[in-house]
Amino acid sequence: MAPQASKKVRKVVFPVAGLGTRFLPATKTIPKEMLTVVDKPVIQYAVEEAIEAGIEHFVFVTGRGKGAIEDHFDIAYELEATLKARGKTAEFEMLKTSRPVAGTASFVRQQEPLGLGHAVWCARDIVGDEPFALALPDMLIHAKPGCFAQMIDIYEKHGGNVVAVEEVPHEHVNRYGIVALGQEFNAATHKITGMVEKPKIEEAPSNLIISGRYILQPEIFQKLATQKPGAGGEIQLTDSMIALLAEQDFFSYRFAGTTYDCGDKIGYLAANVVYALDRPDIAPKFKPVLDKILGR
Repeated sequence: MAPQASKKVRKVVFPVAGLGTRFLPATKTIPKEMLTVVDKPVIQYAVEEAIEAGIEHFVFVTGRGKGAIEDHFDIAYELEATLKARGKTAEFEMLKTSRPVAGTASFVRQQEPLGLGHAVWCARDIVGDEPFALALPDMLIHAKPGCFAQMIDIYEKHGGNVVAVEEVPHEHVNRYGIVALGQEFNAATHKITGMVEKPKIEEAPSNLIISGRYILQPEIFQKLATQKPGAGGEIQLTDSMIALLAEQDFFSYRFAGTTYDCGDKIGYLAANVVYALDRPDIAPKFKPVLDKILGR
């Protein structure tokens, strides 16, 4: 029923056309994906996660006012020349290694805000007829190895489509897309038998939410092409995944790690603290300051 993992996952899609209204006024002129967690833009963490997993091509679905993302992953000639001239070798090398290899980043416009499913569909010609990864950059996943590296391992074992999931308190299930579980392969991996977007609490099939990382087969584009608007009048990716579920296997994977929703102010602040404490060059000086703020 499911395509086997005969094709390597080489490409990843990043939907980055959203307005980021929850972070106004900061996002009036700065894309929300360029807000920094410590000293890296949120989008860079997602790109590095994909690189760690062996993914080779990065597809950004952008919109108006998102030029800073394209510039970030390009060469800044004047800046790099200045760093070299001043002998700032470490900073120069950091910039050099933070961008994708030439020719491996593609940018396509989503002209209208028609939903996540529409954003993914906009990448169809670049992805082509091969499986691909999909990352919602706002969902910053703190994990070692990264979430995509863990998911690629599941994909290589089972093929099909793989969806990262995580538990939430049952009283919160009406806020998310929820999966129903079938056959168990291990404690972290199950076959998905159904999906529902924001169910009533008493009708939710589980408390496992779809958490912003996917490996999808290219047939999803055929479903998206004819998908009618769903919740919020938008083209919902979940609706097309449900349609594809009738034809192909989907597997849920409960990854090892923690998600920080950087589209939410609390999640964003928490991510800054966690990633700062994870840095050996920052943590020793930051932790006493944090303890003092917390009155410890």
